[in-house]
Amino acid sequence: MNQLRDNLKNLGLSPNHIFQQVKDAISEDLAGGQDLTSVATITQSQVSTADFTTRASGVVSGLHVVAAVLEYCGVNHYEVLVDEGAKVSVGKVLITAQGNTQKILLAERTALNFLSHLSGISTLTNQWVSEISGTKCQIRDTRKTTPGLRMLEKFAVRMGGGVNHRLSLSQAALIKDNHIMAAGSISDAFNAIKKMYPDKSIEIEVDSIDQLKEAIRLKPDLILLDNMSTDQCSEAVSITNGLVKLEASGGIAITNAKAYAATGVDYLAIGSLTHSAPALDIGLDFRKGK
Repeated sequence: MNQLRDNLKNLGLSPNHIFQQVKDAISEDLAGGQDLTSVATITQSQVSTADFTTRASGVVSGLHVVAAVLEYCGVNHYEVLVDEGAKVSVGKVLITAQGNTQKILLAERTALNFLSHLSGISTLTNQWVSEISGTKCQIRDTRKTTPGLRMLEKFAVRMGGGVNHRLSLSQAALIKDNHIMAAGSISDAFNAIKKMYPDKSIEIEVDSIDQLKEAIRLKPDLILLDNMSTDQCSEAVSITNGLVKLEASGGIAITNAKAYAATGVDYLAIGSLTHSAPALDIGLDFRKGK
């Protein structure tokens, strides 16, 4: 358990947070009872060896979350065989576990839920990153995450080669259209934040070149170009002239990502990395005679 804690910390994850999520997931699966099928069909003394194996190629992440699931369920003999963020092909054994058969089966679905979901995010992120290779632009996530899974989903983005936007509302300020409407103007909203939170990073969302020019004068840390065309993004890059970092968001698909990246913006904000990534097909298979 101590080694696992160190591994999670080294990955930028909170061990206590992960262990609590695992506990909650197993508790949800058992619903106060027991695994009826396994208890009825498998003796308490049976021991097995099982492999977590890819059934599709992709970029894997969440391997150490699987380790946390195994340990929580009482399966302490396992080996993680690949690195987080590794590109793997079909049929790759990711983790081998040996122990009580009932306990492995208890861990199976929760472990695969985490592993397949996070690996799906890493795989999709890596596809976007590959699409814009050769530009200075970076692929960045958003707050469009599954409630309760934000830290893990953003970890999966990093493992896929992307970078993280703010982790929470309290980490940095992002002035959006509704804030501008409620505060009265971009300047009013910006100045209010700067007065109350002088040390916090501030990003301003704009949807026109006129708003961009107003935002530049305020010298924020970042400006988000909302639903602008590639031509508008190119114009924004020219007007900004490196004074403020620029992020493009909205209307961006993987088919036009390269064109947006080529405009010279610093980031593409892609909500689909976390809210629409398909799970990577991974299974758990028992070895025959084990």
